[in-house]
Amino acid sequence: MKELLAVELFKIGKQRKTFYGLAAVLVLVAFIMISAFFQGRGFLDIMLKNIQDSFEFQGNLLNAHLIIYLVLNSLWFHIPLILMIVVSGFLTSEYKDRTVEAILLHPVPRWKFITSKYLATAIFSIVLVLVLMLVTFSAAYVFFGSGDLVIFLDGLSFFEPGEALRRLAGAFLSGIIIALFYAITGLTLAVLFREATITWIVSAFFLIVTTMLLKYDFGWPLLNDYFFPKLIDSWQYFFYYDIPYATIWIKNTVLLGYTIIFALTGIRVFIKRDIKP
Repeated sequence: MKELLAVELFKIGKQRKTFYGLAAVLVLVAFIMISAFFQGRGFLDIMLKNIQDSFEFQGNLLNAHLIIYLVLNSLWFHIPLILMIVVSGFLTSEYKDRTVEAILLHPVPRWKFITSKYLATAIFSIVLVLVLMLVTFSAAYVFFGSGDLVIFLDGLSFFEPGEALRRLAGAFLSGIIIALFYAITGLTLAVLFREATITWIVSAFFLIVTTMLLKYDFGWPLLNDYFFPKLIDSWQYFFYYDIPYATIWIKNTVLLGYTIIFALTGIRVFIKRDIKP
């Protein structure tokens, strides 16, 4: 298994799609920062419009912490979409050029082959989020400087720089679980559909529906609390005035459980199915 995992990680490191995915993340961060530089003041004016006459604000509110928070909002759609597209290509490209068949002609157990892909996918998704975190924090502090974090979430909240940094770091770490879920789902969809274009379309549809269902009321507490579309917002709980750590822990644990179920489903389908198209 270690040898197969090492091979999968080597292939990920050599594939152009890996660097395209990382480049897309960097372009996304750059776009958010450029937009904030030119339009951030207007965004703050709209958010603070109703209280500007009653309070006097001092310091730089358009700072690194606000920019980092704006980048975190890419966890709703953009980062998962990039992950699902890139990760699914790890397998669909091998179906296309029949590399899967060639590998399995050798005495390689199917379950070890596909499990190594899931493990490599998990490592890649974790690294991508950590790279996103490192680049975002570094660039935001260099270009925007430090300051209080002001956000509107169930009311207007202000966090001092040290508190803001702690909450933002916690949100990124919580986002790793969300990234894992979407990455593993993307690979499972590749197992199910095998063809790249179909997998990308289904992945985008899955992501759109999941995002839409986040705010939908199913009328049944069990679904409202534990259905996976309701679990993808755990990072945002770090910005409530009193952080509900128990809720964050439950959401991340259950979402990790869904991630494992999706992975086991993909592994079982791959083992049972004839690999020939």
